[in-house]
Amino acid sequence: MSSSTSGRGLQPNALSTFDTVVMAVAGSAPAYSLAATTTVLVGSAGLAGPAALLYCAIPMLGIVLAFGRLGRIDVHAGAAYSWVGRTLHPFLGFLSGWALVVAATLFMVAGSLPAGQMTLGLFDAGLAHDTALATLTGAGWFLLMLAVVLGGARLSARAQLIVSGVELMILLGFSAGALIRVGDGDGAVPFDWSWLGFSHFDGVPGFAAGTLIAAFYYWGWDVTSNLSEETRDGRRTAGLAALVGVGVVFALFVAFTVATDALLTGDEIAHGRTNVLALLGERIWPGAGGRLMVLAAVLSTIATLETTLIQVTRSLFAMGRDRTMPGALGAVHRRWNTPWVAIVVVGAVALLLFVASNALGSVQDIMADALSAIGLQTTLYYGLAGLAAVVAYRGTLTESVGSFLLGGVWPLLGSLFMFCAFGLSLTRLSAAAVAIGIGSLLAGIAPMLWYWRRGSPYYRPARLDATRSFEAGAGRPNSPALHSSYVAAGHPTDF
Repeated sequence: MSSSTSGRGLQPNALSTFDTVVMAVAGSAPAYSLAATTTVLVGSAGLAGPAALLYCAIPMLGIVLAFGRLGRIDVHAGAAYSWVGRTLHPFLGFLSGWALVVAATLFMVAGSLPAGQMTLGLFDAGLAHDTALATLTGAGWFLLMLAVVLGGARLSARAQLIVSGVELMILLGFSAGALIRVGDGDGAVPFDWSWLGFSHFDGVPGFAAGTLIAAFYYWGWDVTSNLSEETRDGRRTAGLAALVGVGVVFALFVAFTVATDALLTGDEIAHGRTNVLALLGERIWPGAGGRLMVLAAVLSTIATLETTLIQVTRSLFAMGRDRTMPGALGAVHRRWNTPWVAIVVVGAVALLLFVASNALGSVQDIMADALSAIGLQTTLYYGLAGLAAVVAYRGTLTESVGSFLLGGVWPLLGSLFMFCAFGLSLTRLSAAAVAIGIGSLLAGIAPMLWYWRRGSPYYRPARLDATRSFEAGAGRPNSPALHSSYVAAGHPTDF
């Protein structure tokens, strides 16, 4: 292996706008999210499932806008970790980065095990229930994606284009077939536009439960921000790609949820569990449809494993570079320009979790608690990023109606929604899920205080302010060299 150094930066201009749009779509994992969560959403919201996705998308777009606006004034692989730290408080910034790291690490188990299970199911349905074999197969997919991520941003983008491209072709084909059948009235329940309204929610508690579940569908689009240092014109591209990506997955989520409600009976959905996507595919195209939809779910899970690995390793790289975690995590491989130490560490931790998972119960039990805990982590750092955008742009909010709505009201709405979702999760989740979610967050306090006491410059930040940044010419991208000199000099620099 080539030698590496913490003084090198990530490879600039490695990704195009199209590459980052593909990453945003893959990060939200449309087929995986539908397979893993549709039964839960329909069980909670009934015919209001499409409406829950719609009304969750509105505040989520506020967070997308917040990420895009913050990225224009601070291009940083750590994304919310940097933005929250420079606007609200460094402690909150560190916890934002830590929350992402924990959520992504938990997903290594929650995502890899179903990938193994579904892969085995393509060949023999009986093998899919063997937890040990599913874990081994999932670990194989994980190691393959680990090698791809280690190979660099360009290799990751090429692999993602193939995997997500096939997935999206399958989903688009089946969504067209489903909507044709629904339009012809060939379904268990006739479609009605009221499914996108409020009438089918069981009051305020039903609305809250439905949108809380729907929030999980969208997580992952923000990988574009973690890749901004490696993206051509990252200040503009990362936010635009996230916006397009969320739009694409929203359309797919609503189309398939409508098709599920219309074409499958309540008993079929309830008994389908994580197999509901295959049941829907079989209903649309008898014979081959079910297996093709399972293939789409497998590809989606593999694709989102890659984007999740990118998020966690870039976040750890940023923390190592800023000396808020061991400095070795900021080391970059000379040939591939990737944070190879962070990638190796994540791989080792994930493999330990794979081994431990065999003693924790069935695949479904492991996935349920892990996914629930992920919801706590993501809503926390999304909410803090929404607030950070309002604070960073506070001096520009009165310049126009657009600035006030897009830079203030909408991100603030998104932030409040995320904090409400976090609070509701604490009252609705199992004790085990809450313990995993909160306990893993509290574990971050130890390294935070340790490196704060050691004088990391991250804890003496230059304040992030849009007005000053634009006056200083923030249109030019932040170079990784600036970040490195910021750390090496031991004092804050206003990028």
